[in-house]
Amino acid sequence: MKKDNKRVITWLLIGCTLIFIMVIVGGITRLTHSGLSISNYKLISGTIPPLNQLEWQEAFDLYKKYPEYQKLNYNMTLEEFKGIYFWEWIHRVIGRFIGIVFIIPFLYFLIKKQLSRSTIKKSIILLFLGGFQGFLGWYMVKSGLVDRPDVSHYRLAMHLSTAFLTFAFTLWVALDLIYSETKKVENSMRNLIRVGFVILMLQIIWGAFVAGLDAGWIHNTWPLMSDGKLVHETVTLEQSPVWRNFIEGKSGVQFVHRYLAYIVVVIIAVIWHKARKQTITVLQQNGINWLLGLVFIQFILGVFTLILQVPVWLGVLHQVMAFFLLAAMTFTLHRFTK
Repeated sequence: MKKDNKRVITWLLIGCTLIFIMVIVGGITRLTHSGLSISNYKLISGTIPPLNQLEWQEAFDLYKKYPEYQKLNYNMTLEEFKGIYFWEWIHRVIGRFIGIVFIIPFLYFLIKKQLSRSTIKKSIILLFLGGFQGFLGWYMVKSGLVDRPDVSHYRLAMHLSTAFLTFAFTLWVALDLIYSETKKVENSMRNLIRVGFVILMLQIIWGAFVAGLDAGWIHNTWPLMSDGKLVHETVTLEQSPVWRNFIEGKSGVQFVHRYLAYIVVVIIAVIWHKARKQTITVLQQNGINWLLGLVFIQFILGVFTLILQVPVWLGVLHQVMAFFLLAAMTFTLHRFTK
């Protein structure tokens, strides 16, 4: 039986799709402030939501023991609680389903000897990333169950960036199987795209910082920050020493996210311009064209998300576009890597 066949590729692409859905639901969960609604973690029984009034009341009573209810949502009704519970529950259920979709087919392909040695190694890395992602999800939630009614923005960034990287690696493994031919690649072009990938990931991390600190609800003007200033004074005044403002201060984190966006746009424009002077394949050119188009759409979405003060639908769309942009960057880098 042929190894690394179409069924293996389909399995990997289904995994990519599920991770994409997971990130969308995660974004909705975050923007609707639903992430702390389930205050415990039960791997098996937690898959079943409350089924009657008594079980709902028990879940609500458990929620009442923690800071988010006590400090923010003390007027919340049971019906309102059901609304936020749903998003966190579906987020966790999808996470468990992704685990099943990765593990069971992997074992099947392994037993049937349909995986090459290289794909087996990469699949084991994927399984580790998936398990680690699940751990980070609970580790993030725990940070909001102690003193402050919100999760650590550091843990949120770890959780989100790991999801993006797991998706990128899953896509990369699938691309290895879809396009197995060697390519003629100019090292300088490949290295430039690598730099673009790293900067894009940094932008995604700072986007998570913005979300975790609710920093999108301040300085809601563009292109300048509040009071018509390029750099608002609060950027360097919220935290001490100064460098902490750029990873813990709302203004500082938003400042970094704003101006990293320009850098992402510029480096992708440079990649596109440099590619015009080279002889490249159709797939390589398609990847770069997608990059250029998506980065401008993402930039515009970011501006409107800011000036409209992060409506849920637009915040989710902004995160979805970041996902597409990373997919395009991963595809392009793969096409320029031997």
